[in-house]
Amino acid sequence: MQLRHVRTLLAPQDGTARVTCMAWSTSSARFAVCTADRVVLLYDEQGERRDKFSTKPADAKYGRKSYVVKGMAFSPDSTKLAIGQTDNIVYVYRIGEEWGDKKVICNKFIQTSAVTCLLWPAENVIVFGLAEGKVRLANTKNNKSSTIYGTDSYVVSLTSNVSGKGILSGHADGTIVRFFFDDEGSGESQGKLAVHPCPPYALAWASSSIVAAGCDKKIVAYGKEGSVIQTFDYSRDSSEKEFTTATTSPSGQSIVIGSYDRLRVLNWSPRRSAWEEGKPKEIAHLYTITALAWKRDGSRICAGTLCGGVEQFDCCLRRTIYKNKFEMTYVGPSQVIVKNLSTGTRVVLKSQYGYEIDEVKILGKDRYLVAHTSDTLLLGDVSSNKLSEVAWQGSGGNEKFFFDNENVCMIFNAGELTLVEYGSNDILGSVRTEFVNPHLVSVRINERQQRGVDENKRLAYLVDIKTIATVDLVGGYNAGTISHDSKIDWLELNETGHKLLFRDKKMRLQLYDIESNTKTTILNYCSYVQWIPGSDVVVAQNRSSLCIWYNIDAPERVTMFPLKGDIVGLERSDGKTEVIVSEGVTTVSYTLDEGLIEFGTAIDDGDYHRATAFLEMLEMSTETEAMWKTLSRLALEARQLHIAERCFAALGNMAKARFLHETNAIADQAAQEHGGDGTDHYLVRARLAMLDKNYKLAEMIFLEQNATEEAMDMYQELHMWDECIVVAKAKGHPMLEKLRRGYYQWLLDTQQEEKAGEVQEGQGDYLAAISLYLRAGLPAKAARLAMNRDELLTNGDVIDRISTALIRGELYEQAGDLFEKVGNPRKALECYGKGSAFLKAVELARLAFPAEVVKLEEAWGDHLVQQKQLDAAINHYIEARCSIKAIEAALGARQWKKAIYILDLQDKQTAAKYYLKIAQHYAALQEYQVAEELYIKGGQTKDAIDMYTQAGLWEQAHKLALKCMSQEDVTVLYITQAQEMERQGKYKEAERLYITVNEPDLAITMYKKCKMYDEMVCLVAKYHKDLLGDTHLYLGKELEAEGRLQEAEYHYLEAKDWKTTVNMYRVNDMWEEAYRVAKAHGGANSHKHVAYLWAKSLGGEAAVKLLSKFGLLEMAIDHATDSGVFEFAFELARLSMKQKMPDIHLKYAMFLEDEGKFEEAEGEFIKAGKPKEAVLMFVHNQNWDAAQRVAEAHDPDSVADVLVGQAQFAFEQREFQKAEAFLLRAQRPELAIKYYKEAGMWSEALRICKEYMPSRLGELQEECGREAGKKGSRTPDFLLHSGTEGLLEQAREWEQAGEYARAVDCYLKVRDPSNSVLVEKCLLKAAELATKFLDQSRSMEVTRTVAPQLVAMKKYSMAAELYLNLDLIQEAIDAFIEGEEWSKAKHMAKEFDPRSEEYVDQRYKEYLKKQGKVDSLVGIDVMAALDIYAKQEQWEKCLEVAAKQSYKVLHKYIALYATHLIWEGSWDKALRLYVHHGAPANSQNFNIYKRLFVEMVNASGMNCAEAYSSWAELRDMLLSLCENLMKSSEANTPAHEEFERMLLISHYCATRSAAQGLKQLDTMAAQLSISLLRHTDLLPADKAFYEAGIAAKAVSWENMAFVFLNRFLDLSDAIEEGNLDSLDHSDFQRTDIPFEVPLPAHQHVSEEQREEVRDWVLTMSMDQRLEQVLPQDERNTYEASLVAAGTGVHSLPCVLTGYPVLRNKIELRPGREVKKDAWYKFMMAVKTSHSPAGQDVIEFLRRWCGGLPSTSFSFQ
Repeated sequence: MQLRHVRTLLAPQDGTARVTCMAWSTSSARFAVCTADRVVLLYDEQGERRDKFSTKPADAKYGRKSYVVKGMAFSPDSTKLAIGQTDNIVYVYRIGEEWGDKKVICNKFIQTSAVTCLLWPAENVIVFGLAEGKVRLANTKNNKSSTIYGTDSYVVSLTSNVSGKGILSGHADGTIVRFFFDDEGSGESQGKLAVHPCPPYALAWASSSIVAAGCDKKIVAYGKEGSVIQTFDYSRDSSEKEFTTATTSPSGQSIVIGSYDRLRVLNWSPRRSAWEEGKPKEIAHLYTITALAWKRDGSRICAGTLCGGVEQFDCCLRRTIYKNKFEMTYVGPSQVIVKNLSTGTRVVLKSQYGYEIDEVKILGKDRYLVAHTSDTLLLGDVSSNKLSEVAWQGSGGNEKFFFDNENVCMIFNAGELTLVEYGSNDILGSVRTEFVNPHLVSVRINERQQRGVDENKRLAYLVDIKTIATVDLVGGYNAGTISHDSKIDWLELNETGHKLLFRDKKMRLQLYDIESNTKTTILNYCSYVQWIPGSDVVVAQNRSSLCIWYNIDAPERVTMFPLKGDIVGLERSDGKTEVIVSEGVTTVSYTLDEGLIEFGTAIDDGDYHRATAFLEMLEMSTETEAMWKTLSRLALEARQLHIAERCFAALGNMAKARFLHETNAIADQAAQEHGGDGTDHYLVRARLAMLDKNYKLAEMIFLEQNATEEAMDMYQELHMWDECIVVAKAKGHPMLEKLRRGYYQWLLDTQQEEKAGEVQEGQGDYLAAISLYLRAGLPAKAARLAMNRDELLTNGDVIDRISTALIRGELYEQAGDLFEKVGNPRKALECYGKGSAFLKAVELARLAFPAEVVKLEEAWGDHLVQQKQLDAAINHYIEARCSIKAIEAALGARQWKKAIYILDLQDKQTAAKYYLKIAQHYAALQEYQVAEELYIKGGQTKDAIDMYTQAGLWEQAHKLALKCMSQEDVTVLYITQAQEMERQGKYKEAERLYITVNEPDLAITMYKKCKMYDEMVCLVAKYHKDLLGDTHLYLGKELEAEGRLQEAEYHYLEAKDWKTTVNMYRVNDMWEEAYRVAKAHGGANSHKHVAYLWAKSLGGEAAVKLLSKFGLLEMAIDHATDSGVFEFAFELARLSMKQKMPDIHLKYAMFLEDEGKFEEAEGEFIKAGKPKEAVLMFVHNQNWDAAQRVAEAHDPDSVADVLVGQAQFAFEQREFQKAEAFLLRAQRPELAIKYYKEAGMWSEALRICKEYMPSRLGELQEECGREAGKKGSRTPDFLLHSGTEGLLEQAREWEQAGEYARAVDCYLKVRDPSNSVLVEKCLLKAAELATKFLDQSRSMEVTRTVAPQLVAMKKYSMAAELYLNLDLIQEAIDAFIEGEEWSKAKHMAKEFDPRSEEYVDQRYKEYLKKQGKVDSLVGIDVMAALDIYAKQEQWEKCLEVAAKQSYKVLHKYIALYATHLIWEGSWDKALRLYVHHGAPANSQNFNIYKRLFVEMVNASGMNCAEAYSSWAELRDMLLSLCENLMKSSEANTPAHEEFERMLLISHYCATRSAAQGLKQLDTMAAQLSISLLRHTDLLPADKAFYEAGIAAKAVSWENMAFVFLNRFLDLSDAIEEGNLDSLDHSDFQRTDIPFEVPLPAHQHVSEEQREEVRDWVLTMSMDQRLEQVLPQDERNTYEASLVAAGTGVHSLPCVLTGYPVLRNKIELRPGREVKKDAWYKFMMAVKTSHSPAGQDVIEFLRRWCGGLPSTSFSFQ
């Protein structure tokens, strides 16, 4: 933390005026200071003093100075101030909430000794210490004080912990005592905590430890149980004094301790768990700090001093600006102050657990705070100041925050949604979901208070895209899950959380009641939906209707209004609810019925009387009726029966209204008798149960009260006899039998014979029951009873009666059952047959009459067919062996597979027609393969082809047709069929047929004939793409001719010909279309041009309107003017832009002027208000009379211009007198002077000047003199007379008058180019007078003026003499140098200033350099001369001179010359330079040598006999270099080794060139090319492999040639790709050819040569005889490799072939060997051919190897 001084609140005094105590209010809005005068000063948050008041003594008689204020603290609500005084009293002042409020003492607590310190940690609780050692508590509520604990030692300090729940007191004997009001679960001990070595005047209780300090200059930190954990010892610091006071930051993580002139800062480090000392704040002359107070938000600390000063410091770790809207002040690791810069409001964000806060973000329209700590997440609502801190494990900042709900923050992280309620430090809830769109999550937090519900917090969210879950966040359980059949895209709970609206992707709006788990679709095509705030009213939009549900409990009751636009929002304020609708550019609001909305609110509030009163004011409508119903239901549930009665009356349900009226009467009577509202009376409860149709509950209520009669009466009244008899039977009622008889009689009376029969059956009287059943027309019931009673089956009469009744009633099946039961099978079978009970009939026949089974099965099948149960009939027909019927049934039942199965068993003739029918079915199902088989089985192949044709499956149709028809027949068939289709208008089908037989042109012709151009274009695009543009143009013209312009436009544009389109519309006077096309498809300005032409065609007002509409009016006028269409331009301007008229007149005038029509142009210029332009026109054409006339008539100011023009013309004609007259008339004498000057007529100019402008005469004379001086001509007489003579005469006069300074000025002014002698004399005279008579400085000035002029006049000696007279030696020398009098300059330097000799020499050298006199310079500065030669590129001269110097100098310039040559690309000349002069071993030259080598090996055309001389030069130069290196300090260095390798390569290349000139050595040349491959790290790899491959190929070594050229092709591809990563090294494993080589920057072999190689390699790769491997020798190693693959033994290379020397060798010198056979072969070839190149190779080997073996060969 850093302390920064902000301001001085109270200026210090000269003497002691101790600030005794200070305090900040809890709200941070007030700051109090008590001065030495016992006056309390009150400051605002910004540090401005706003108020003050004086404290009072305990007893006024002792006076104002009888006490000292020792402690002061604000109350937690910041409206009171407690003050502890040494006159044994504590006062509490009410200071009010506003500045200037009256200060009143509201409490006082008198003590037994002086108050020494004071705290106010909690509401109504003040803690203070006394001089006698007690720590006491004062209760402001009951105005009493009590002792918390007592000690025997003076209380020196008092402090509380961060929460204010605990206090510490420091005592004079060093004791520190701790006391807790509430230890907050910490378990820390109370009582004596520690004993400090001295009185702990500075005592602070931080969040992690306790810090004490005092007069021993030590700061000690104590642990939670009093152990010392840290000590800061300043006792040896002489500048430190005793510590007087301390204070803790509000976060408890920093402590400031005051001493003398210094504030020390301690910061707690959570990482180290220790205090760290910050930089102390030292302020000279601050003196002892007596009081400290830390602002509650942690941003400021104030220090009071011994001299009465109060200083305010800003304390923060860092401060940042966020989005230029908020200031973030980190006052501690765990506390940040967020200040809104625009409003000034502040929020203090603080970690309750002391964790360090990371970056703070402000999100959600700058309203919500988000910050992370290591273990928690801090959230806050800036507007409501609600802050939360919840446990949160870091997730890398991947959380997504949603702030759509004002009460809760939704956090989505890794598939989990977490809810945090602002102001709560616990996570409200957490669920798993992947859907975090705010429209797919709804949270309601106590948004509308409900009866009997304290906390109502609900969440609805998507589990998956079709499933919603609702959660009760208070109980933490799942309240329900809603599954839906479509994807959900919006959901929202109502404010009470009991109903949920959601919408799916099909735009269906669903209502879900969470209490009853019911889902209802309430609207289709829903585009907008919203709950109205503060109610359960829903507003939605369905296409063009506004839908409102005032009572959502009755979703079928909806109010609808027509809409023209779309709903964009809802507004509810000031008792008014409006739906905002956007209707295009306007916004309309629809006001809703607030009364209906209020009804819902009253219902939710449970105020049914208010709801009733409201409904009574409304007309009856569907909505009102729904509301009455809702109110009646709720009133019954709440037992508000009078309201329920009123509701039913309003609904017209008089029965319920009357019933409730009676019930209310009973309730009222019960209330009078027993008290209460009477609804608990059993009769009332029973009647309400009856009203709810819950008769069992009513019965139970009656029986509980032993009111059996009432229960029976209730059932009898409702005609519920059975229940009545059950009650009577259960209670043993004496009237039971009478009841039964009465019930039976009532049934008979009311003709309920069936019920009476059941009663008789229940009593066992079966005959009576049967009679009653038969009388009731229920013979089946009688038959059932008879069949169940054996005794009745034997009664023939009863059976006859029953069977007769059954048959009469056509109940044949029951009659059959009865006959079968009594043993009459024939009768039973007959009845079963009549009753179509075939199952029973067949079963009976199988037992009794087997022969009739087949007949019955067929009959059963026929019956099922009649009943349309065809599928069931199939099997019965099969059983009856009726195949045709079975097939027809199967076809009728669409049992196709079964039909096919049956058909396959029939003969072909029978089956054919059925196959056709089934095939048609499968064709309709598009199961064409099956259909085809069936058609073929039915012998209808043509139908199969037709099927495929109709289905558009031309290929299958074609294929099938080809099987049974010839190609020509198929084509004829298809074309014929296509033409038939064409006649029928089935063009698509016809097209397909044409295409199938590959006749697209016929299809195109068809479409062209039918004018179906789109289809025609599609076919042309597909089959004749090259003709598409022409087709479009042709169609465009056709359509244009037909007047189908829109279609023509399409085709023209498709043909990329927009201009034709525009012209078409122009010709047809369709300018709008022409403009549209030009704008859409033309260039940037084409539409403007069309608009212009359109307007031009319209003319008049119409043109103006049109151009104004397009904003092109001004542009059109300008265009018309520029195009010379002035009439149109005048017309447009006259009608619309009269301000443009002058401009048009002007341009028209200029046009007429260009045309030579000057008279007309004059009129236009005048109309344009530009008469001056007309004047200038006439002047330009030298028509002076006309110009004069126009000027005089229209522009008098231009008359002078005309005269000037005439004068200028006269001057040009050299009519000077006439010209002068014109100019004098024009009052322009200055122009006359100018023209005379330009004509060189200075006398006339001076005459005019003297006569008309005498003031400028002197200036003109000077100018005249200067001009004469410039020209160097003889000065005219008039000038001599009037100029020079006048000056000389004046100068002499001044000289005689003793005015030498003026005389000098006159002499200096003399300028006469024709008389240099006179000027020289005047200059010398001026210098003489200045030297003799003027002071030193003036004399010096004149000399410095005169001498340069003498130098300019080449009077160098005179100038030098003048300089010398004034001891200006350097200037004198410079004068001689200027005159190139070098000997005089040297002499003067030697005589007067020897130090300048070097200067003269240097200037002489520069002179020689500048003049290019290098030969002269050589004798003076040879190096400079050489540099000039080099600069001038005189290299031969440079090297000639350098050669006369030293070897080192020579090679310096050789290096420069070589570099120059290399840059020019003449590296061969540079090489010869070093061959001629030698190659010194200078490291500075190494890059040149390397560059020469690189250039040589990269050069093309060097692999031939003719290149020998170049290779020999490079080889000899490198040999010279290597010999020099061996003698230098560079010997055996890496550089030396590299040059030795370059020498070897150069030797191989030179020897190869020599061998290429001798036919017998072609094998040796090939070996050398192959040997060079081991050096491809220095050679271009592609070139080396190419040369080796071609050489091997030339000597028929095809294996090697193939491998090398294959490698060459790989390298070429790598160069194209830019990297060597793809190279395969397998062919060169176990060889000394390097893998890692530099990638060549470019191809070294031409494309043509590469193609030849590619062809050869491809050809050879096909040759099976070719082995694609490198040849090996006796070492089992590649024959050209120097390193043996198995042993690693290194062999020396042959100096002639480069191959390893294994045996038969000749040693030329150690390390240099040659194969014997190669040597003799080479020597023989050279001898026989007398090859100069070969002889040179042998001579080189002699030099390189120090001699050769003796041979008998001679080259003489």
